[in-house]
Amino acid sequence: MIAYLSGPIENAHNDGADWRNDITRWLEKKLNHRVFNPVIETKKNIENYNSSDFRIMKNTNPNEYKKIIRKIIQIDLDAVVNHSDYLIVKWDESVFKGGGTHGEITMAYWFKKPVFIVNSLPIDDISSWIFSCAEHMFDNFDDLKIKLDKLYN
Repeated sequence: MIAYLSGPIENAHNDGADWRNDITRWLEKKLNHRVFNPVIETKKNIENYNSSDFRIMKNTNPNEYKKIIRKIIQIDLDAVVNHSDYLIVKWDESVFKGGGTHGEITMAYWFKKPVFIVNSLPIDDISSWIFSCAEHMFDNFDDLKIKLDKLYN
């Protein structure tokens, strides 16, 4: 089984790497599942750029920036559709300034892949669209792990 680790990157603390590293270790050790980590894949696509220089390209070189981001979008959506069995999503305030997480959840739902959301926001702050795409919602990663253990172990 392969989990796609969805959630904010561009506007998240440490690009959202910390929670992804934690859940990856647990999934590999406890369930013997693999992951697709878009933080790692994004870094591969921007390795020729200083991270601060890369972000300012949106203003300084928008055409080149768009080419790079479109490549990342293609890789990520291909992973959701063709190379993952389910999504684990971290949903917090930083998701509101992005679009990728919304798209990944929608694609997963469309392709009938279970979506597990760990939500740290009031329920009224989650759109009905996202709420309805989710198979399961949790307040924390510990409750998610209990559910995944029951389903897949």
